[in-house]
Amino acid sequence: MVIAALGITQTLAWASSYYLPAILADPISASLHVSRSLVFAAFSMALLIAAFAGPRVGRFIDRHGGRGVLALSNLVLAAGLVMLAAANGLTTLFAAWAILGFGMALGLYDAGFAALAALYGQAARGPITGVTLFAGFASTVSWPVSTLLNDALGWRETVLVWAVLNLVLGLPLNRFVLPQPAQPAHLSPAAKSSIGWTPRKEMLLLAFVFAAAWFVTGAMAAQLPALLQRAGSTQAQAVAAAALVGPAQVAARLAEFIVLRRVHPLVSARIAASLHPLGAALFAILGAPAAAAFAILYGAGNGLLTIARGTVPLAVFGPEGYGERTGLLGAPARAAQAFAPLLFGLLLDVIGLWTIAVSVALCLAALGALLCLPIAKPRGEPK
Repeated sequence: MVIAALGITQTLAWASSYYLPAILADPISASLHVSRSLVFAAFSMALLIAAFAGPRVGRFIDRHGGRGVLALSNLVLAAGLVMLAAANGLTTLFAAWAILGFGMALGLYDAGFAALAALYGQAARGPITGVTLFAGFASTVSWPVSTLLNDALGWRETVLVWAVLNLVLGLPLNRFVLPQPAQPAHLSPAAKSSIGWTPRKEMLLLAFVFAAAWFVTGAMAAQLPALLQRAGSTQAQAVAAAALVGPAQVAARLAEFIVLRRVHPLVSARIAASLHPLGAALFAILGAPAAAAFAILYGAGNGLLTIARGTVPLAVFGPEGYGERTGLLGAPARAAQAFAPLLFGLLLDVIGLWTIAVSVALCLAALGALLCLPIAKPRGEPK
């Protein structure tokens, strides 16, 4: 019940925040008479706010559990969506996305994973994977629903529908279905002071891994169809290939849940980091005919890396201080993701298809960093 409830609320949180601009950026920009790039600038600002707020949110969950934080996220997201629906210019647009940025810090994966770690401790890997199986369909749900509502009602009414869903669906599930930890594992004497970036080597390596991975994710989310068309695919072929990313993510998460859960999370993460370079190699050799394979391998790697974001810190450091650590590790990742679409697009205009070599290099560098982390029991766990 807990996994299903959190899976539904995570799907709703992602659908009503992170995935909105892909569908509503154009009607919002036309209605407010601002450029589309400014709409995405407001969205990037929201990601940066989420990055800076993440460590403090995680630390609070470490001490008090995640139920209250996740319930608050629905209220904050609803408030931001109502302000977005009422936006009449650039100032209110940015103010609305600032509120949504705080809502994302309170309600997306990092907070959800920290809530599961507070509940289940070292056994949270399975629940984390289960939640990502649900939330893997967030874009599959969000984009068609937002498109249909926008066509039928308009973008302001669409945003209000998502606000209402946060209040009537997300809030009750987070508040009344999620249990509060009877004795949070994170309330040990060591957790009373800030953990920070310790142990430094492991924290910095993982921060780089997740920043590199999320840069590629942000870039591909915005530029994959254009990249495939540059390689010779028609628009229809590029869109069809890009549509395979979502199913590939879910299939990879099923594989993690059924097969890879028997291996150390670092092994799963190393496999994930190698899939995008493998797809790029096929793409470089075969060209446009390999577009579908490239999209599938990228999607599978991204699906596994999303789980790794939650399970690798748990395996390396253990459950104590998990929320604070994932918040710190997520900050550079969100910042990289915020700037990725713009930077990758500029590179695509300057060096064309060679831009894919940048994403490959980042994934290989992330793989190298993962190989520097030994597979061992978490610190503090008996050997």
